[in-house]
Amino acid sequence: MVTLLGSLVPFAQASDILRRVTGLRLAPETCRRRTEAVGAELHERHARGVVITPPTLPEWDFRLPTRPGQSFAGAVAYVGLDAFAVPTRTTGKVDWKMLYVGLLYDPGKDHTLYVVDYDFEQVARQLRNYAVALGVGQVQTLVALTDGGNGLERVLRQGVSGALVCVLDWWHLAQKIHELGGLLHEQDPGASAAWSAARKTTLWEQGGRALVAELDRLGCPEAASVLAREQWQLLRQHVQKNEHRTAYPEYRERGWDVGSGPTEAGCKLMGGRLKGTGMRWEKARSVEVGTLKALYASGMGLWDAFWQQRQSPR
Repeated sequence: MVTLLGSLVPFAQASDILRRVTGLRLAPETCRRRTEAVGAELHERHARGVVITPPTLPEWDFRLPTRPGQSFAGAVAYVGLDAFAVPTRTTGKVDWKMLYVGLLYDPGKDHTLYVVDYDFEQVARQLRNYAVALGVGQVQTLVALTDGGNGLERVLRQGVSGALVCVLDWWHLAQKIHELGGLLHEQDPGASAAWSAARKTTLWEQGGRALVAELDRLGCPEAASVLAREQWQLLRQHVQKNEHRTAYPEYRERGWDVGSGPTEAGCKLMGGRLKGTGMRWEKARSVEVGTLKALYASGMGLWDAFWQQRQSPR
């Protein structure tokens, strides 16, 4: 219970809850040391390629949810990968290190597997290992939904599967379009909204290639500011670079998700433990606690299985 509380709430709060619920008095520092020690053990297992598996594997449902008047063939699982900044202590100052959060989840969001590490290649390897152990690797199509961050597609293809279908989060691009519309029509909110809506419609109904062609046809307005012109070029380049992951009409026709909401929610879930007010972590200690939090948040009996495996003779 000490380790569970330490992975979910600040150590002082864990100490207080432990005293109130069980009558056991442990100093926050003791809760911290205990939690970090167990987290280090789990993190080391993951680094060696060892995964935690429950006695009975959960039944994942890879069927795509129906929509009004539509049903979809095929079986799909999703992969997510993103990062958030953790406040870490370095010599004489506070630095912010990016902790990566990886996910495996089914179309109905009934099962979600979380893993964390500061090394995104290690996260990708963990995702592959868990996909194999939990039976996710047998799915017909594996779709990776990301915000297009540098290196994410490469590391997922190398570490998880070369057959991944990579999709750029539609909302990520929609936000960039919205921001550009605001720069082009700073003094006219109505014109800004109309310009943004038209570009989003093109992206939604025809995909990224059509949006690039449309931007080229329209051209950046001559009266646009220097900043607006820069953002115009950046948006065009970003969409063109990611054309192969922006075939949104095809994705929707197949019944696939086009947003990375579960991954963003996963970062918030992990960040809720590691980014509290006044928190300052040693880098190794933060990933140890994060690894435990990820295992518990995954459900599927993994937390209990980990403790049972620790207590069993090796």
